[in-house]
Amino acid sequence: MALTCGIVGLPNVGKSTVFNALTASDIPAENYPFCTIDPNVGIVMVPDEKLSALAKIYAPDKTTPAIMEFVDIAGLVRGASKGEGLGNQFLGHIREVTAIVHVVRCFEDENITHVEGSIDPIRDVETIESELIIKDLDSVEKQLHRVTKLARSGDKGARADEELLTRIRVHLDDIKPARSIDFDPEEMKRAHGYFLLTMKPVLYVANVDENEILAEKRGELTQRLFDYAESTGAIALRLCGKLEQEIALLDDVEKIEFCSEFGLEEPGLNKLIHRAYDLLQLQSFYTAGPKEVRAWTIRKGSTAPKAAAEIHTDFEKGFIKAAIFKFDDLMIHGSEKILKEKGLISLQGKEYIVQEGDCIYFHFNV
Repeated sequence: MALTCGIVGLPNVGKSTVFNALTASDIPAENYPFCTIDPNVGIVMVPDEKLSALAKIYAPDKTTPAIMEFVDIAGLVRGASKGEGLGNQFLGHIREVTAIVHVVRCFEDENITHVEGSIDPIRDVETIESELIIKDLDSVEKQLHRVTKLARSGDKGARADEELLTRIRVHLDDIKPARSIDFDPEEMKRAHGYFLLTMKPVLYVANVDENEILAEKRGELTQRLFDYAESTGAIALRLCGKLEQEIALLDDVEKIEFCSEFGLEEPGLNKLIHRAYDLLQLQSFYTAGPKEVRAWTIRKGSTAPKAAAEIHTDFEKGFIKAAIFKFDDLMIHGSEKILKEKGLISLQGKEYIVQEGDCIYFHFNV
């Protein structure tokens, strides 16, 4: 499933540092604007304790985790919607991603310059949000011009588009993102068809220093960002990009030791990946056997045939039924043989909605 998170933010807030840590790569993270010009793309494995537990039981030849794609998009600046700082090119990169991870600087450091000259997370968020809104207003105006002509000819679909686009334009004029509108299901489906930047879900990442990440209480700057996220229906988390980049270069045992030494439950990047997974409304199901244990990614609410299609389109076309057991049941009883004896493996048809952690064998005929 090709779903991508674009990492955005003003210059010098730690975007490339977070991306480096996610991908354990060595992308430049220099102290000047536009260090990142062409977007860097990284494939990241989704941390998955269930997959590790399944691998211990099946001891397969191969273990394959779910993956996510992250794109490090160059820093936006005020005026990007009008082309400032190569803004049109960068906004085009944002248009191509499924969700936005917005990195916001929440630490003071006189050795790292800030494009606005001071540290203010809400101002920084609103700077980028405003640029996306301005770009969306331009897009809405163009689409309205097109559908209004059709609406006058009596086209019912065009009338519905005209009404909804007009409503969105009013909302954007108030400097509010389109995603904060209370759409009904039909409006939501139609609104996604307009391909607006501010319809994309957003995860705010407070990039803090080493002192704050080790403190239980959030700093003042971080708390302001969390409050802003809550007020707009978004989610936020905090991590220390610099520390995460160090952790990312360690092996698994060293990571555990490092986190333990610093009093961290787990690397902050694990939380970021899981939050991004939730942001995209994704979940995992598993296939397991002696050759391979694998996690597969699907959208929440997917039916069994749609899940089968992730493995191969022929599985969906020729779907007959799915043999399903629960991960928790396997952990309790230890083997599929016992699950069969206890009647804990069910056969499900085309209407079954796959649940997080389902282990599935598909029966199909093509």
